Amino acid sequence: MEKTKSRLTQKSVTNFLSNNAIVILILLMVLFVGFTQSNFWSWNNARNLIMNTSVRFIIACGVSGCLITKGTDLSAGRTVGLGACIAATLLQKVDYGARFSPILPDVPVVVGMLAAVLVCGVFGVINGLVIAYLKVPPFIATLGMQTIVYGICLIYTGADPMGGFKSAYTQVGSGSVGPIPNLFFFALVIGLYIWFLYNKTRHGKYMYAIGGNENAASVAGVNVPMTLIRIYFLAAMLYGLAGFLVGAKTGGASVQTGYGYELEAIAACTIGGVSTNGGVGKVSGILIGVLVFEILKICLQFLGVDPSYTFIVQGLVIIVAVALDLRKYLAKK
Repeated sequence: MEKTKSRLTQKSVTNFLSNNAIVILILLMVLFVGFTQSNFWSWNNARNLIMNTSVRFIIACGVSGCLITKGTDLSAGRTVGLGACIAATLLQKVDYGARFSPILPDVPVVVGMLAAVLVCGVFGVINGLVIAYLKVPPFIATLGMQTIVYGICLIYTGADPMGGFKSAYTQVGSGSVGPIPNLFFFALVIGLYIWFLYNKTRHGKYMYAIGGNENAASVAGVNVPMTLIRIYFLAAMLYGLAGFLVGAKTGGASVQTGYGYELEAIAACTIGGVSTNGGVGKVSGILIGVLVFEILKICLQFLGVDPSYTFIVQGLVIIVAVALDLRKYLAKK
Protein backbone atom coordinates (compact mmCIF):
# COMPACT_ATOMS: atom_id res chain seq x y z
CA MET A 1 0.00 0.00 0.00
CA GLU A 2 2.80 2.42 0.89
CA LYS A 3 4.58 1.65 -2.39
CA THR A 4 1.36 2.29 -4.33
CA LYS A 5 0.82 5.61 -2.53
CA SER A 6 4.39 6.72 -3.20
CA ARG A 7 4.05 5.83 -6.88
CA LEU A 8 0.81 7.73 -7.13
CA THR A 9 2.37 10.71 -5.38
CA GLN A 10 5.40 10.61 -7.65
CA LYS A 11 3.15 10.39 -10.72
CA SER A 12 1.00 13.31 -9.58
CA VAL A 13 4.08 15.44 -8.91
CA THR A 14 5.48 14.57 -12.34
CA ASN A 15 2.17 15.46 -14.02
CA PHE A 16 1.99 18.74 -12.13
CA LEU A 17 5.53 19.71 -13.13
CA SER A 18 5.01 18.80 -16.79
CA ASN A 19 1.59 20.47 -17.05
CA ASN A 20 2.87 23.68 -15.46
CA ALA A 21 6.41 23.63 -16.84
CA ILE A 22 6.20 27.05 -18.50
CA VAL A 23 4.77 28.79 -15.42
CA ILE A 24 7.43 27.21 -13.18
CA LEU A 25 10.24 28.24 -15.54
CA ILE A 26 8.94 31.82 -15.65
CA LEU A 27 8.81 31.95 -11.84
CA LEU A 28 12.41 30.75 -11.66
CA MET A 29 13.38 33.38 -14.24
CA VAL A 30 11.64 36.08 -12.18
CA LEU A 31 13.62 35.08 -9.08
CA PHE A 32 16.89 35.05 -11.03
CA VAL A 33 16.29 38.42 -12.69
CA GLY A 34 14.92 39.94 -9.49
CA PHE A 35 18.03 39.12 -7.51
CA THR A 36 20.56 39.94 -10.24
CA GLN A 37 19.10 43.09 -11.84
CA SER A 38 18.48 46.37 -10.04
CA ASN A 39 15.07 48.10 -10.19
CA PHE A 40 13.28 44.89 -11.16
CA TRP A 41 11.19 45.00 -7.99
CA SER A 42 10.29 48.69 -8.50
CA TRP A 43 6.76 50.11 -8.69
CA ASN A 44 7.46 51.58 -12.13
CA ASN A 45 8.19 48.08 -13.44
CA ALA A 46 5.07 46.72 -11.75
CA ARG A 47 2.99 49.55 -13.22
CA ASN A 48 4.33 48.82 -16.67
CA LEU A 49 3.44 45.14 -16.18
CA ILE A 50 -0.10 46.01 -15.08
CA MET A 51 -0.70 48.31 -18.07
CA ASN A 52 0.60 45.83 -20.64
CA THR A 53 -1.20 42.88 -19.04
CA SER A 54 -4.51 44.73 -18.84
CA VAL A 55 -4.81 45.28 -22.59
CA ARG A 56 -3.56 41.80 -23.54
CA PHE A 57 -5.92 40.23 -21.00
CA ILE A 58 -8.94 41.86 -22.69
CA ILE A 59 -7.82 40.48 -26.06
CA ALA A 60 -7.21 37.02 -24.57
CA CYS A 61 -10.70 37.03 -23.02
CA GLY A 62 -12.12 37.52 -26.50
CA VAL A 63 -10.03 34.73 -28.02
CA SER A 64 -10.85 32.34 -25.15
CA GLY A 65 -14.49 31.90 -26.16
CA CYS A 66 -13.43 30.91 -29.68
CA LEU A 67 -10.92 28.37 -28.34
CA ILE A 68 -13.38 26.85 -25.88
CA THR A 69 -15.70 26.02 -28.79
CA LYS A 70 -12.79 24.37 -30.69
CA GLY A 71 -12.36 27.45 -32.85
CA THR A 72 -9.82 30.24 -33.05
CA ASP A 73 -9.61 33.86 -34.17
CA LEU A 74 -6.64 34.87 -36.29
CA SER A 75 -8.26 38.23 -37.07
CA ALA A 76 -7.90 39.47 -33.48
CA GLY A 77 -4.69 41.48 -33.95
CA ARG A 78 -5.82 43.26 -37.12
CA THR A 79 -9.20 43.99 -35.51
CA VAL A 80 -7.37 45.58 -32.57
CA GLY A 81 -5.54 47.73 -35.11
CA LEU A 82 -8.78 48.75 -36.80
CA GLY A 83 -10.29 49.70 -33.43
CA ALA A 84 -7.22 51.80 -32.62
CA CYS A 85 -7.38 53.57 -36.00
CA ILE A 86 -11.11 54.30 -35.70
CA ALA A 87 -10.63 55.80 -32.24
CA ALA A 88 -7.58 57.73 -33.47
CA THR A 89 -9.41 59.36 -36.37
CA LEU A 90 -12.25 60.47 -34.11
CA LEU A 91 -10.31 61.65 -31.06
CA GLN A 92 -7.61 63.95 -32.45
CA LYS A 93 -7.30 67.51 -31.23
CA VAL A 94 -9.55 69.95 -33.08
CA ASP A 95 -6.60 72.26 -33.81
CA TYR A 96 -4.19 69.47 -34.83
CA GLY A 97 -2.56 70.38 -38.16
CA ALA A 98 -2.54 66.87 -39.64
CA ARG A 99 -6.04 66.03 -38.50
CA PHE A 100 -7.65 63.08 -40.29
CA SER A 101 -10.92 64.96 -40.90
CA PRO A 102 -10.72 68.75 -40.41
CA ILE A 103 -14.52 69.12 -40.62
CA LEU A 104 -15.16 66.61 -37.83
CA PRO A 105 -16.49 68.23 -34.61
CA ASP A 106 -14.99 67.60 -31.19
CA VAL A 107 -16.02 63.99 -30.49
CA PRO A 108 -16.46 62.82 -26.86
CA VAL A 109 -14.10 60.05 -25.78
CA VAL A 110 -17.00 57.71 -24.98
CA VAL A 111 -18.34 58.10 -28.52
CA GLY A 112 -14.91 57.24 -29.94
CA MET A 113 -14.78 54.13 -27.77
CA LEU A 114 -18.28 52.99 -28.74
CA ALA A 115 -17.53 53.55 -32.43
CA ALA A 116 -14.41 51.37 -32.22
CA VAL A 117 -16.25 48.63 -30.31
CA LEU A 118 -19.34 48.52 -32.54
CA VAL A 119 -17.54 48.71 -35.90
CA CYS A 120 -15.19 45.91 -34.85
CA GLY A 121 -18.20 43.96 -33.58
CA VAL A 122 -19.64 43.90 -37.12
CA PHE A 123 -16.64 41.90 -38.33
CA GLY A 124 -17.12 39.50 -35.43
CA VAL A 125 -20.72 38.89 -36.52
CA ILE A 126 -19.49 38.16 -40.04
CA ASN A 127 -16.95 35.70 -38.65
CA GLY A 128 -19.69 33.97 -36.68
CA LEU A 129 -22.05 33.78 -39.66
CA VAL A 130 -19.37 32.32 -41.93
CA ILE A 131 -18.36 29.73 -39.34
CA ALA A 132 -21.88 28.83 -38.16
CA TYR A 133 -23.80 28.75 -41.45
CA LEU A 134 -21.24 28.35 -44.22
CA LYS A 135 -19.35 25.78 -42.10
CA VAL A 136 -15.99 27.31 -42.98
CA PRO A 137 -13.36 26.15 -40.44
CA PRO A 138 -12.60 28.95 -37.94
CA PHE A 139 -8.91 28.92 -38.87
CA ILE A 140 -9.69 29.70 -42.53
CA ALA A 141 -12.61 32.06 -41.87
CA THR A 142 -10.68 34.25 -39.44
CA LEU A 143 -7.51 34.11 -41.54
CA GLY A 144 -9.50 35.53 -44.44
CA MET A 145 -11.07 38.13 -42.15
CA GLN A 146 -7.60 39.09 -40.90
CA THR A 147 -6.62 40.09 -44.44
CA ILE A 148 -9.95 41.81 -45.13
CA VAL A 149 -9.77 43.93 -41.97
CA TYR A 150 -6.17 44.88 -42.72
CA GLY A 151 -7.15 45.97 -46.24
CA ILE A 152 -10.09 48.02 -44.95
CA CYS A 153 -7.82 49.67 -42.39
CA LEU A 154 -5.30 50.53 -45.12
CA ILE A 155 -8.02 52.12 -47.27
CA TYR A 156 -9.59 53.95 -44.33
CA THR A 157 -6.36 55.50 -43.06
CA GLY A 158 -4.44 55.74 -46.32
CA ALA A 159 -1.68 53.87 -44.47
CA ASP A 160 -0.82 57.10 -42.62
CA PRO A 161 0.13 56.91 -38.92
CA MET A 162 -2.03 59.06 -36.67
CA GLY A 163 -1.32 61.10 -33.59
CA GLY A 164 -2.27 64.42 -32.06
CA PHE A 165 -4.82 62.89 -29.68
CA LYS A 166 -6.62 65.12 -27.25
CA SER A 167 -5.55 64.84 -23.63
CA ALA A 168 -8.90 63.42 -22.48
CA TYR A 169 -8.23 60.38 -24.67
CA THR A 170 -4.56 59.82 -23.80
CA GLN A 171 -5.42 60.22 -20.13
CA VAL A 172 -7.51 57.04 -20.39
CA GLY A 173 -4.37 55.06 -21.18
CA SER A 174 -1.72 56.90 -19.18
CA GLY A 175 -3.72 58.13 -16.20
CA SER A 176 -4.34 56.42 -12.89
CA VAL A 177 -6.57 56.39 -9.84
CA GLY A 178 -4.08 56.89 -7.06
CA PRO A 179 -1.21 54.51 -7.84
CA ILE A 180 -3.38 52.14 -9.90
CA PRO A 181 -3.40 52.66 -13.71
CA ASN A 182 -6.77 53.28 -15.37
CA LEU A 183 -6.21 50.31 -17.67
CA PHE A 184 -6.35 47.98 -14.66
CA PHE A 185 -9.97 48.93 -14.00
CA PHE A 186 -10.97 48.27 -17.63
CA ALA A 187 -9.40 44.80 -17.37
CA LEU A 188 -11.03 44.18 -13.98
CA VAL A 189 -14.52 44.99 -15.27
CA ILE A 190 -14.03 42.84 -18.39
CA GLY A 191 -12.59 39.98 -16.34
CA LEU A 192 -15.53 39.98 -13.92
CA TYR A 193 -18.02 40.17 -16.79
CA ILE A 194 -16.40 37.27 -18.67
CA TRP A 195 -16.25 35.19 -15.46
CA PHE A 196 -19.96 35.79 -14.86
CA LEU A 197 -20.81 35.07 -18.50
CA TYR A 198 -18.84 31.81 -18.58
CA ASN A 199 -19.92 30.48 -15.19
CA LYS A 200 -23.35 31.88 -14.36
CA THR A 201 -25.26 32.17 -17.63
CA ARG A 202 -26.92 29.87 -20.15
CA HIS A 203 -24.58 31.22 -22.82
CA GLY A 204 -21.58 29.96 -20.86
CA LYS A 205 -23.09 26.50 -20.45
CA TYR A 206 -23.87 26.34 -24.17
CA MET A 207 -20.32 27.44 -25.02
CA TYR A 208 -18.68 24.68 -22.96
CA ALA A 209 -21.20 22.15 -24.29
CA ILE A 210 -20.32 23.02 -27.89
CA GLY A 211 -16.63 22.71 -27.08
CA GLY A 212 -17.15 19.32 -25.48
CA ASN A 213 -19.27 17.86 -28.29
CA GLU A 214 -21.02 20.09 -30.81
CA ASN A 215 -23.32 17.36 -32.15
CA ALA A 216 -24.42 16.34 -28.67
CA ALA A 217 -25.03 19.98 -27.73
CA SER A 218 -27.20 20.44 -30.84
CA VAL A 219 -29.22 17.31 -30.03
CA ALA A 220 -29.67 18.58 -26.47
CA GLY A 221 -31.35 21.72 -27.81
CA VAL A 222 -28.46 24.19 -27.91
CA ASN A 223 -28.78 26.75 -30.70
CA VAL A 224 -25.21 26.24 -31.92
CA PRO A 225 -25.19 28.83 -34.77
CA MET A 226 -26.50 31.69 -32.60
CA THR A 227 -24.12 30.80 -29.77
CA LEU A 228 -21.14 30.87 -32.13
CA ILE A 229 -22.24 34.22 -33.59
CA ARG A 230 -22.52 35.71 -30.09
CA ILE A 231 -19.06 34.38 -29.18
CA TYR A 232 -17.33 35.91 -32.20
CA PHE A 233 -19.35 39.14 -31.87
CA LEU A 234 -18.29 39.56 -28.24
CA ALA A 235 -14.69 38.68 -29.11
CA ALA A 236 -14.51 41.35 -31.83
CA MET A 237 -16.04 43.98 -29.53
CA LEU A 238 -13.36 43.22 -26.96
CA TYR A 239 -10.70 43.63 -29.67
CA GLY A 240 -12.21 47.01 -30.53
CA LEU A 241 -12.06 48.06 -26.87
CA ALA A 242 -8.46 46.86 -26.66
CA GLY A 243 -7.61 48.87 -29.77
CA PHE A 244 -9.15 51.97 -28.21
CA LEU A 245 -7.02 51.43 -25.09
CA VAL A 246 -3.83 50.70 -27.04
CA GLY A 247 -4.20 54.00 -28.90
CA ALA A 248 -4.74 55.88 -25.64
CA LYS A 249 -1.75 54.13 -24.03
CA THR A 250 0.74 54.69 -26.85
CA GLY A 251 -0.52 58.08 -28.04
CA GLY A 252 -0.62 56.94 -31.65
CA ALA A 253 -2.10 54.40 -34.03
CA SER A 254 -1.37 52.92 -37.44
CA VAL A 255 -2.32 49.94 -39.59
CA GLN A 256 0.46 47.99 -37.84
CA THR A 257 -1.08 48.44 -34.40
CA GLY A 258 -2.05 45.06 -32.94
CA TYR A 259 0.08 43.06 -35.40
CA GLY A 260 0.66 39.56 -34.01
CA TYR A 261 -1.47 40.11 -30.90
CA GLU A 262 -3.70 37.16 -31.80
CA LEU A 263 -0.82 34.67 -31.52
CA GLU A 264 0.15 35.93 -28.08
CA ALA A 265 -3.48 35.80 -26.97
CA ILE A 266 -3.90 32.21 -28.18
CA ALA A 267 -0.63 31.20 -26.53
CA ALA A 268 -1.57 32.95 -23.27
CA CYS A 269 -4.94 31.17 -23.21
CA THR A 270 -3.26 27.81 -23.85
CA ILE A 271 -0.67 28.39 -21.11
CA GLY A 272 -3.54 29.30 -18.79
CA GLY A 273 -5.38 26.05 -19.40
CA VAL A 274 -7.82 27.01 -22.17
CA SER A 275 -7.60 23.88 -24.28
CA THR A 276 -7.32 24.17 -28.06
CA ASN A 277 -9.35 20.94 -28.11
CA GLY A 278 -12.35 22.76 -26.68
CA GLY A 279 -14.60 22.57 -23.65
CA VAL A 280 -12.08 23.73 -21.04
CA GLY A 281 -11.01 27.17 -19.80
CA LYS A 282 -11.15 29.55 -16.84
CA VAL A 283 -10.76 33.32 -16.59
CA SER A 284 -8.18 32.95 -13.82
CA GLY A 285 -6.13 30.72 -16.12
CA ILE A 286 -6.33 33.29 -18.92
CA LEU A 287 -4.93 35.94 -16.58
CA ILE A 288 -2.07 33.66 -15.53
CA GLY A 289 -1.24 32.94 -19.16
CA VAL A 290 -1.14 36.63 -20.07
CA LEU A 291 1.02 37.40 -17.03
CA VAL A 292 3.47 34.67 -18.03
CA PHE A 293 3.92 36.21 -21.47
CA GLU A 294 4.32 39.77 -20.23
CA ILE A 295 6.69 38.79 -17.41
CA LEU A 296 8.77 36.84 -19.93
CA LYS A 297 9.16 39.97 -22.07
CA ILE A 298 10.14 42.13 -19.11
CA CYS A 299 12.69 39.57 -17.86
CA LEU A 300 14.31 39.36 -21.29
CA GLN A 301 14.49 43.15 -21.45
CA PHE A 302 16.19 43.35 -18.05
CA LEU A 303 18.65 40.65 -19.13
CA GLY A 304 19.54 42.76 -22.17
CA VAL A 305 18.41 40.16 -24.70
CA ASP A 306 18.19 41.50 -28.27
CA PRO A 307 14.50 42.09 -29.20
CA SER A 308 15.01 39.92 -32.28
CA TYR A 309 15.73 36.92 -30.05
CA THR A 310 12.66 37.72 -27.98
CA PHE A 311 10.45 36.70 -30.91
CA ILE A 312 12.26 33.35 -31.09
CA VAL A 313 11.66 32.73 -27.38
CA GLN A 314 7.98 33.68 -27.70
CA GLY A 315 7.60 31.31 -30.65
CA LEU A 316 9.13 28.46 -28.65
CA VAL A 317 6.78 29.19 -25.75
CA ILE A 318 3.78 29.00 -28.12
CA ILE A 319 4.92 25.62 -29.51
CA VAL A 320 5.61 24.18 -26.05
CA ALA A 321 2.27 25.45 -24.69
CA VAL A 322 0.27 23.80 -27.48
CA ALA A 323 2.34 20.60 -27.18
CA LEU A 324 1.62 20.39 -23.44
CA ASP A 325 -2.08 21.03 -24.11
CA LEU A 326 -2.20 18.17 -26.62
CA ARG A 327 -0.37 15.94 -24.16
CA LYS A 328 -3.02 16.56 -21.50
CA TYR A 329 -5.80 15.94 -24.04
CA LEU A 330 -4.31 12.63 -25.17
CA ALA A 331 -3.71 11.57 -21.55
CA LYS A 332 -7.40 12.10 -20.77
CA LYS A 333 -8.44 10.03 -23.79
